[in-house]
Amino acid sequence: MAENRNRQNRNNKKQATTKRESQSNRPMTKGEQQRRQSKTQERRKQAASGNPAKTVHGASKSTAKKRSKNQLSRNIGMALAGIQLVISLIFMLSLFVLNMLPMKYLGTVALLLFIVFLAVLFSQLLSKKKGITGKAISVLMSIVLAVGSFYIFKTNNTVQAISNGGVKLDKMVVAVLADDPAETIQDAADYIFGVQYAMRGDDVRETVEAINTELGNEITTTEYKSVQAQAAALHNGDVQAIIYNEAYLSILEEEFGDFSSNVKIIYTHNIESKVENKAAEVKVEDDSFTVYISGIDVYGAIETNSRSDVNIMAVVNPTSHQILLVTTPRDFYVEIPGISGGAKDKLTHAGIYGVDASMSTLGALYDTDIDFYARVNFTSLVTMIDALGGVEVNSEQSFTTSYDSGLVMDVVQGVNHFNGQQALAFSRERQNVDGGDFQRGKNQQAVITAMIKKAVSPAILMGANGILESVSGNVDTNMSHEQIQTLIRSQLSNPAAWNIKSMAAEGTGDEQYCYSSGETLLYVTQPDMNSITAIQQAIDAVEAGEVFQDSEVAQ
Repeated sequence: MAENRNRQNRNNKKQATTKRESQSNRPMTKGEQQRRQSKTQERRKQAASGNPAKTVHGASKSTAKKRSKNQLSRNIGMALAGIQLVISLIFMLSLFVLNMLPMKYLGTVALLLFIVFLAVLFSQLLSKKKGITGKAISVLMSIVLAVGSFYIFKTNNTVQAISNGGVKLDKMVVAVLADDPAETIQDAADYIFGVQYAMRGDDVRETVEAINTELGNEITTTEYKSVQAQAAALHNGDVQAIIYNEAYLSILEEEFGDFSSNVKIIYTHNIESKVENKAAEVKVEDDSFTVYISGIDVYGAIETNSRSDVNIMAVVNPTSHQILLVTTPRDFYVEIPGISGGAKDKLTHAGIYGVDASMSTLGALYDTDIDFYARVNFTSLVTMIDALGGVEVNSEQSFTTSYDSGLVMDVVQGVNHFNGQQALAFSRERQNVDGGDFQRGKNQQAVITAMIKKAVSPAILMGANGILESVSGNVDTNMSHEQIQTLIRSQLSNPAAWNIKSMAAEGTGDEQYCYSSGETLLYVTQPDMNSITAIQQAIDAVEAGEVFQDSEVAQ
């Protein structure tokens, strides 16, 4: 059996050998030749690369690594898209909080942000490569929206800050002579204090009580008829200290020259009171309204009572887009309703008793209601105008400003490009212009007109940050946050050009006794009633919807 199997195996091997020999002797087909050549080339490539045998396992490992990298890139892209979506939502929230854009604009912005988000999202989901372009767009959009959100919230906070008006601040002080050894109110506990109760006597009494409380005993006082008499008593040595409202400093300077350099302040007591707001119901998008613009130069809180060097009324008709600017000379000789008891005083002195006193004085003069006020620290205009890139101001005269204006410069008749400092010097000049204080008021109107023109142009966007910085703490108004939002929103909904007409009250120079100056004669301006009547008629025309053909156009 075993021998038979061995014989059979030998026969099978012989037949296989014979078959291979017969196959090797026959010509190869074309397909066989191509397969052999392909295998030969593959072996040569492996030999040249130093990889004698690239396995299937190696190829699978390389593919898996490539897929892992693509997945990581896609995850990063998805994360960036998610961040973009969150910041986009924050940006839209900031616009809703600001509440100044019409709904059609809000809808457009939301749609554009959504489209950009979808584009970035699909660029990461569908891309077979790294999707670098989509990632770059996502990062850029996130940065832009984050910065935009910051400034929108900042704008809203600034509007809230300046619209928190409705208060006025009286700064009561105790002054001693500059060379007096007393440095604090405790050092002056045994001094004799000069007081006066004829003007704002309640404020003086409150300050005396505050001093008594702080010292723990009652101070000795001597009463005088006026702040001027107090100051004279201090200089004469009749009293060692005086208590007065710092708003009267300008009056004391008129009486005694450089009064502030001859005394030092050793105590301050602030008294805050409410300003009655009768304009809360004014619909600024539909109703005509009047804004009293008070330009002051004060240090510290903008709401501090101070004389007003700039007195401009802006009568606004939001339907006809007509603005009437009316300037009144600071020395106008007028009554101060509710304060002077029928006696007359300079218009600028009305600011000593509060912005509401100035509003009442001008309202009585022009027989009109003044709804809002805007107190502006005039030096802040420097920053505001610089942020706008300067303004184009039309001057009626050519002149050179004096040193007292803060900057010596040449002004040409016609259009001048001013930076902030130049515009302030132009606004202050009254010595080297024909008409003195009357022309100064017109020049101030020209600067405000130029600023309005810039404010309704794209320049407001370029200088937004600088304007916000200058406005914060330097502007105060009783127009509510909601009214400001409504006014801006209505302007954006109907962005028509504004027509601006300027008028100035006129008068003649005189010397008279003033309510706030006691027995001292001061220079005043007696009103020209013809100019007053003309202004009253113009105010009525604006409120009736008339548009003046001689207006300047701001758009």
